[in-house]
Amino acid sequence: MPYINYKLTAKIVLGKTKVTKKQKKAFYEAFNEYLITTYATVFTKYTDQKVVFEAPKNIEGKKVVTVKTRIVDGSRPDIHIDFKVRLNKKTGQWRAYDMVAEGISLLNTKKAELKSLLRKKDGVMNVTRLLTEKAKATIRKES
Repeated sequence: MPYINYKLTAKIVLGKTKVTKKQKKAFYEAFNEYLITTYATVFTKYTDQKVVFEAPKNIEGKKVVTVKTRIVDGSRPDIHIDFKVRLNKKTGQWRAYDMVAEGISLLNTKKAELKSLLRKKDGVMNVTRLLTEKAKATIRKES
């Protein structure tokens, strides 16, 4: 998770929703916890697969790049996952803000899923509570 820019992801999901600083902070924290649970749950489905990264490209002068990866599991078709990463001008660090698995963007999916809920009265607080509850889910390794 130290390589995930959850604040940028949460900001994009919020879009133009009007929120106070306190609401924004609570939403960002809940979204981060939700992402941790989401990623941890996905990672429990994999054991001993090989992750292949695309050869590095020249990123000089770029602010956003895509890191292409494949999960190779001998008997199954490869799974293609692209990580969208953005350069933080202040720290000089690259951090992921979206994961695109087989052409499906986690960021766009979450944005579409939460958009109508955020528009409702007290939407941001209700979505924050929803994310907090989902983040409490028990993470179990599938057999």
